Amino acid sequence: MRLQQHKSWNEIKTNDSWALFKIMGEFVNGFEKMSKIGPCVSIFGSARTPQDTEHYKLAVDTAKAIVKSGYGVITGGGPGIMEAGNKGAKEAGGTSVGLNIELPFEQQANAFIDTDKSLDFDYFFVRKVMFVKYSQGFVVMPGGVGTLDELFEAITLIQTNKIEKFPIILVGTDYWKGLIKWIKEVLLNQYQAISPEDMDLIHLVDTPEEVTTILDAFYKQYQLSPNF
Repeated sequence: MRLQQHKSWNEIKTNDSWALFKIMGEFVNGFEKMSKIGPCVSIFGSARTPQDTEHYKLAVDTAKAIVKSGYGVITGGGPGIMEAGNKGAKEAGGTSVGLNIELPFEQQANAFIDTDKSLDFDYFFVRKVMFVKYSQGFVVMPGGVGTLDELFEAITLIQTNKIEKFPIILVGTDYWKGLIKWIKEVLLNQYQAISPEDMDLIHLVDTPEEVTTILDAFYKQYQLSPNF
């Protein structure tokens, strides 16, 4: 690690210690607010998706379908697919949650988040805990590195039994089929780096109706409903 000039080890260690209080504050604030939102599904995807694209429109329609099935919607709170998810939830009269992250570029809270359900985070890892802890499912639209990070973290936590299983749904066959093919052919068949049953953790769909069918079927087998 390259140290900043003129900073001693003691100064660095002191700063790290004080950062713990800020981290704890983000966890406490997040837990208090998120515990009141009710059952929600998280929608992930690129912040760079323009409003006039099919992916944006699909995210809006998917969020509306999720709300009509009795769930609220959680997003990362920013533009692009995140904005589309919050917009769909808002237009359908559902809960619209935004977990915003402070970034030097690209990220500002969108206008479709419920005012009392907009949370700001400095730390990605705290934010990701909120997604995992308070989501009844992950709906993953086309996105970039951040979207992949959230996708594979959820798969890892379920695979290792660190969290209870929930639906992970990839929307957009054309976008995701290359990744699924690589996982199956390379990770599973060529290197046996995953188990065959790990493939069952992921659903690949193209329509909002397929998304809600998977969500409803999953929770029906546990005799749970969106009102649990």
